[in-house]
Amino acid sequence: MGSLWVRENQDFEKACIVTCALSGVVANRDQCPAIPYTPEEYALEAKRAYEAGAAIVHVHARRPDGSPSYEVEDYKNIYDAIVSESPVLINFSTGAIGIPLEKKMAPFVAIGPEIAALNMGSMNYAKYNPQKKRFVFDYVFQNPFSEIVPLLRAMNERGVRPEMECFDSGHVGNAYPLIDMGVLRPPYQFSLILGVLGGIPPTVPNLVHMTTLLPPASEWEVIGISLDQWRMVAAAVGLGGNVRVGLEDNFYIEPGKMARSNGELVEKAVRMIRDQGREVADIEEAKKRLALRGRNPHRGGY
Repeated sequence: MGSLWVRENQDFEKACIVTCALSGVVANRDQCPAIPYTPEEYALEAKRAYEAGAAIVHVHARRPDGSPSYEVEDYKNIYDAIVSESPVLINFSTGAIGIPLEKKMAPFVAIGPEIAALNMGSMNYAKYNPQKKRFVFDYVFQNPFSEIVPLLRAMNERGVRPEMECFDSGHVGNAYPLIDMGVLRPPYQFSLILGVLGGIPPTVPNLVHMTTLLPPASEWEVIGISLDQWRMVAAAVGLGGNVRVGLEDNFYIEPGKMARSNGELVEKAVRMIRDQGREVADIEEAKKRLALRGRNPHRGGY
């Protein structure tokens, strides 16, 4: 018990790394007017998030009309716009349904962001409307090892840190054979996602359980969906973890009050972190703890 208390106390003393997920791919401006579409809008939202305290922004690319894109050109336009406005670290999504493996990996291979997401297992991925008694959408999100391993090898070759997105406790367990194979290397960066239908429900005991499954040398952040985000953020801060907020995951500052920008969501997360007595990690600390390679300011890449 004494050694556990020491570890948890040491974790609590670490500054909290804040990530902001700028847009996602499912929602649009009919649901939230602040969602960025154009590269210039991504850059402005990334700058707002950075100035509010985020060290990392997570990017799903869109075309200027708002439709989702998996094309290298759209990722590059967004990437170039962001790096021209702020030094924030950049994380590319690889999550997609019905998209070939080569297209998933092409943006991070071509551009070389600091981080890229690595979805750690397959699942049902759905949204249910209890008022209408029907599913709003219902997909199977396929992420077999036959795709995880080549994605991970490509990240290793490009010097891109994998951010392991885990929607359930079994997804955390999927990291262990990859560690044994030598294709997953420390420090391990986990995102524990709670609140997606088909994944683990957003409760504090579930979050604690997922943290107990992590291998040594792990950094972890919580991703809570919709207004459950704030309860999960509070718990993660208290447990010594990192946090992700942003319009991909949640539109609301509080019930009935929609955020006017990603920056407003980051501002609230930063207040919650400091209210618990922790500091917010700057970019240099995030780079050190996640062992990220530096970006060449003259080229944007490595």
